Amino acid sequence: MFYSNEHEPIHVHCKYQETESKAEIISENGKFVEVRISDVPGKKPLDVKNIKHFKKLVETYRDDIVRKWVDFFVYNREVYPEKITKKL
Repeated sequence: MFYSNEHEPIHVHCKYQETESKAEIISENGKFVEVRISDVPGKKPLDVKNIKHFKKLVETYRDDIVRKWVDFFVYNREVYPEKITKKL
């Protein structure tokens, strides 16, 4: 998920039970470089196992995440949540 008052770099948040972390999608000169996981100030971070799952999810869906980010924050278009049910 992302919050409606977000900022660059493009990133998404993962909440699981009482924990939350964020994943930044880092690019240079228009090319993907890495997914960088970090803590959210004031929140207990995801555990190691869930961080690995979160990173893999963001790497797999990064193009969709970037497209939705741009649609929402640049073009002010409504975006809809997706429920991902397949195993990665």
